[in-house]
Parts: sequence; structure tokens; C-alpha cells
Amino acid sequence: MANQLHVEVVAVEEKIWSGEAEMLVARTTEGEIGVLPGHAPLLGLLKEPSQVRVKLAGGDQLTYDVAGGFLSIDANGVTVLAESATPATSESR
Repeated sequence: MANQLHVEVVAVEEKIWSGEAEMLVARTTEGEIGVLPGHAPLLGLLKEPSQVRVKLAGGDQLTYDVAGGFLSIDANGVTVLAESATPATSESR
């Protein structure tokens, strides 16, 4: 699991998902960003509303509809802190 990224998706009232992933894709107010292991530190404001996609090993993907919040990338991984986050009902953007 050397090339894994630690991801946490957190809403105001609860932790939604936490685990290891190959990549995270989120839409910020500056545009869409893909986060891989070793990404430079960054703090981004999430576009509202939007989706966050967590790409897992083996090709699986988790998609969450998010409203408000930000994402923080540091040496430990990436944290998505949203006002609300729910599993997406479809994979469309």
C-alpha cells in the first residue's frame, strides 16, 4: 500500500468516510483538482454544490454530494470538511 492517500470525508456533524485511496477528485472554486499521494499542501474552497470522488484500489469509486466547506491537503493526506456530505445517487457530475 505504498502509493496510497489517506482520505477523510467529514460533514459538520459526523465523519462520513475515512480510509486509503489512490486518488481524490474535487471541484473547488478555482476548478477541479485531482489529489494523488505526495501532493503539495493546499487549502481549497469547495464549489457549491459539487461532488467529491474517492478512487479506491481495484477501480472502485465512492462519490459524495457535498455542500459548502473546503479541502485540506497536507503530509498526512487529504481532508474534505463539508457542511453536508451524502452518498451520491448517481455517478453523473
